[in-house]
Order: sequence, then structure tokens, then C-alpha cells
Amino acid sequence: MKTTVITDDIQRAADMIRAGGLVGVPTETVYGLAGNGLDAAAVERIYEVKGRPEKKPLSLMVPGSEAIGLYCGDVPAAAYALAERFWPGPLTIVLPAKDIIPAVVLAGGDTVGLRCPDSEKTLALLRTVGLPLAAPSANPSGAASPKTAAEVLGYFNGEIEAVIDGGPCSLGTESTLAALTPAGLRILRRGALPEEDIRRCLIDTLKLVGITGGSGTGKTTALEALRDMGALVIDADAVYHDLCRNGGEMLDRIGARFPGTVENGVLRRKELGQLVFGDPQALIDLRAITDYYVSAEIARLLSDHAAAGGRYAAVDAINILDTKLMDYGIVTVGITAPEEARVERLIAREGITREYALSRIRAQRPAAWFEENCDHTLANDGSIEDFRRRCDELFHKILED
Repeated sequence: MKTTVITDDIQRAADMIRAGGLVGVPTETVYGLAGNGLDAAAVERIYEVKGRPEKKPLSLMVPGSEAIGLYCGDVPAAAYALAERFWPGPLTIVLPAKDIIPAVVLAGGDTVGLRCPDSEKTLALLRTVGLPLAAPSANPSGAASPKTAAEVLGYFNGEIEAVIDGGPCSLGTESTLAALTPAGLRILRRGALPEEDIRRCLIDTLKLVGITGGSGTGKTTALEALRDMGALVIDADAVYHDLCRNGGEMLDRIGARFPGTVENGVLRRKELGQLVFGDPQALIDLRAITDYYVSAEIARLLSDHAAAGGRYAAVDAINILDTKLMDYGIVTVGITAPEEARVERLIAREGITREYALSRIRAQRPAAWFEENCDHTLANDGSIEDFRRRCDELFHKILED
């Protein structure tokens, strides 16, 4: 067999694919070895030519997001958002496969990766052939991925029907392989598209509410209303305490900036407090470290929620307006309440003295600050039933608009 080099005759390449042939195709990452992804015999030939272990599944090239529903089931809205943002481009989205996909493509699994390459000639081939293309990198398994048509010929001349010469690949790195699962986002292969870009896109699909306000104002009732509407509720303080318990980079950074405050992966709170509370700059430095890691962990939780099909989320943080979370288009709601009602709630909830409750409340921002700086405020100045009704009304408006 002689391998044909094709420059412009895309119809000829499509005919070869339909006949069960294999064609080297350009993408922005590396050249792929393409065959009809719905033809088990063609797919088996890809495995054979590459020497690829059959336990490794193949992804499918498609012309755009309209193909997602053809080949995948239980598709979360987040998948279409990723496709809209990053396709054509170096992102492979892994989703539950429909029965139309041959078992050999899935290699014993039940998911399939879909990819829309940023190559004019390969997109033209996909539109012309009207089939998804199984197309791993066009190299023998273990060899370097080819970035030119000449490199593909060097590997497979005489073993495949053709290669489309689309010039050198612009990126030269494989696509990022991202699975959207019920447990959230899973990066199966790091590639040309950074994980943080994917997570940011997922967060952008959510309707986000930020709840803030002083102690004893009734934030718990507001969060219960949001949870009842299906929102993921994240407590920023709980995230911080989890990070403190689990060690990791945040404690390493704190220990490096404040020697003696972290010992064997455990935060020594008393020693840290003695260092920072009398030193304004030290307190600023500590806040910068903790805010960075807390915001990053909240972003992970939010993006996982979106990847799993979630639509709404709420974050409870007293200082939310001062954090990176505001970059996500979060709608802020300040909860306020009369001072005496707050005092009574704190005494009943925490068993503290009236004097201590007052000192805590008066050390926090006044109601006027939240009214001026938040997108919305809810005054908890009546019965619990009335406050819950107002929460429901406002949150329905925010989340369903």
C-alpha cells in the first residue's frame, strides 16, 4: 500500500475513512491517526497499527458541541459550556457513552472522550465524512507524538491510506483530558489547556449567592432556604478549619512565614495568635495566605458541583466581599438584624454573657455597611416564618432569573 499525502482533497480522505481506511490528520496539538469511530474493524486496525494496548480507550473527534448528545448520555449542562468556551481547542471531554459507540473504543469502560480539534482541514473532514473519528496520536505507542505530516509518514508510510498535510501543529502538546463525573471534575491527563481554565468555566455555569452578615443575624436560616432550593452550601470557616486539620501547602506557607507556629503538620493557634494580633503587617500576611488557599478550595468545590450537574451554590463568608470569590460574578446578600435580637440569639446559641455578646457584635461591621456594599440585604427583624418567606422570595428571584 502507498500512503497518499493529501493537501486539499478532503472528499478523498472522507471516502477512505468510510471504506474503513486510516488517515493521519492534523490538529493544533499533535497529528492523529483517524478512522471511523463507529466501525469496530477500523478501530481495531488503529490499535494494531499503533501497537496500542487494547485496555487503553480511544477518544472521538467530532465537529462541534452538537455531536455531544449523539454519542453521550446523561450530559450535564457544564459539558456544553466547556465545549462552547474551548472548542475547537485542546480539550477532550469524557462523558457516559451511548450504546452506538463500539465496545472496542471504550476498552471495557462506559465513558468516551470527545474532542473538537482546532484544525480547518480536520474540521472539514469531520463535516464531510459525517462520522466521529477515533484518532489517537499518530505514533507507535511509546514513540514521540508527531507534529508534522512528514513525521507521520516516517512512522506509518505504507501502513495507512493517507495523511492530510495541515502544516506543523501550533501547540505540540496533547489535549487535556477532563472527565465530568457525579463526583465532580477529574483531570485524567494534563495537556495544553490548564486545569484552572476548565474550573473557572465550570464555575461560570453556576448561579452563585454569597451570604454575609454579623454574628446572630440569621445567616443559618438563609442558608437553609438556599439548600432547600438545591444549592450547594459552602461554609468558608469550615473550609479553613478543614485545611488546618489536613495540613498541606497552606500550613507549609504559614510555617515558613511564621516559624514555630506549625509543628508536625499541626497548627499551633496560640503561638500564631501571639505573633499576628499585635502586628498589623503580620495579620495582613496571614490573611493573604489563608484567603488564597480557602478561595482555591472553594473554587474546587464549586467546579466539582457544576461538573456533577449542579446549577446553584451558596458561600457563607463574613468577608466575602474582600476575597477572590467576587471574580466569579457572585451575588452578595447581607443579612442584618436588630442588635437586641442578635444578643439574644448569641446567648441562647453559645451560652455567653450579655456583655460578651454585645462586645462581639459591636466589633463587627454595622448593618449600614452591608446595605451599602452588598447587592441585596435581608433584614431579620420579624418572625422566623416571615424571614424565611423573604429569603425564599429573594433567592428564587436571584437563582431563577
